[in-house]
Amino acid sequence: MKNIPHRIYLTEDQMPKQWYNLRADMKELPDPMLNPQTLKPIAEEDLYPIFCRELAHQELDNTTRYIDIPEEIQDFYKMYRPSPLIRAYELEKALGTPARIYYKFEGNNTSGSHKLNSAVAQVYYAKKQGLTSLTTETGAGQWGTALAEACAFFGLDLTVYMVKGSYDQKPFRKSIIQTFDANVIASPSDTTEAGRRILAENPGTTGSLGCAISEAVEKAVTTPNCRYVLGSVLNQVLLHQSIIGEETIKAMELIDEYPDIVIGCAGGGSNLGGLIGPFMKDKLQGKADPRIIAVEPASCPSLTRGRYAYDFCDTGKITPMARMYTLGSGFIPSPNHAGGLRYHGMSPILSKLYHDGYMEAVSVEQTRVFEAATFFAKKETILPAPESAHAIRAAIDEALKCKETGEAKTILFGLTGTGYFDMTAYSSYHEGTMTDYIPTDADLQRGFDALPVIPGVQE
Repeated sequence: MKNIPHRIYLTEDQMPKQWYNLRADMKELPDPMLNPQTLKPIAEEDLYPIFCRELAHQELDNTTRYIDIPEEIQDFYKMYRPSPLIRAYELEKALGTPARIYYKFEGNNTSGSHKLNSAVAQVYYAKKQGLTSLTTETGAGQWGTALAEACAFFGLDLTVYMVKGSYDQKPFRKSIIQTFDANVIASPSDTTEAGRRILAENPGTTGSLGCAISEAVEKAVTTPNCRYVLGSVLNQVLLHQSIIGEETIKAMELIDEYPDIVIGCAGGGSNLGGLIGPFMKDKLQGKADPRIIAVEPASCPSLTRGRYAYDFCDTGKITPMARMYTLGSGFIPSPNHAGGLRYHGMSPILSKLYHDGYMEAVSVEQTRVFEAATFFAKKETILPAPESAHAIRAAIDEALKCKETGEAKTILFGLTGTGYFDMTAYSSYHEGTMTDYIPTDADLQRGFDALPVIPGVQE
């Protein structure tokens, strides 16, 4: 058996110099975003009031396979990248599995997650355009923290609309965001028309990413020299996050490994899309056939129980419409502890790949997720974020299947970040007060009934 180190690092010289655009290799592209007023495909100029120009261009670029990473962003990446690819020897031993388990650990920065990879890119392009402020939403708080870090570095003002359930559960996330001089507002709030409307319809709501997006977009388009940035779902975000997968495949080549199974947690799709890029490319080109598994919470099961349809990306219905797996833009998931996965839809890129059979999806209850999280923490010494622990749960399940069959498969999963700001969740699990809420078919039908009517497409 080959002697593989616990941690495999690239050198700075080996770090990727380009982002990979998965759309360039897809057999069929995702359907275009639609202008909600005209129901026609979005043009690049339509996005300029919301996004800065370069990001609008990246959003709609379906053909450029590799995009150079600007030197300023490469230099920023070097402060916390390359991130390690880790062989989970102790986890393998504890499970008694013949499987070889690897994880790409993205928690080595103040945000504690992969989110900084796209935050620095988006802020860089905003600064380059001469913008002075940005707005965004955040669920669990990783994206808000990452964007606050990047805005402080480049000198831009930032307003963060944080999902109210997470805002209440994670006060120290607010403190970190404020440390980087950003303004944090619990969403839905009374500071925007969208927020006031949502509160009037559902006064006790704990919010959702869809609600927070509505508020952030409204704030951006009504504030001079300001734009909105998003931490997941969008094509541009998956592009920036491809640094994860590009590093991972290089690291695996160094040890002569290739995954049979690639697993990532899935909320909006940023981590999963970033991790799977080069492996999905091999699959699309017929060079390899890894199983690719998206893992989502049973409380917000957009892939496993959603509809593949055009829908608004926000609850207030002011954003462009995307064809994706969705639970309906009005769907408000239960206030579970995986705040970063509480989005009603899924990346159009990942939705299309799943719809066309290139990916699998599973949903898991949060008590099983935290069972896996605590088991992993005790064996590998890293306390995982609840979002990341969804991938851990599936990786453990696949490793146990290998134990039953005797197959020595290579399993790769994304450890998107750390759980040090999620201690309320861990306390709930240890105290036995954590519950598993799974929406009924009737709950989901209400969201499906409110999907937009698009003549000739969905009626």
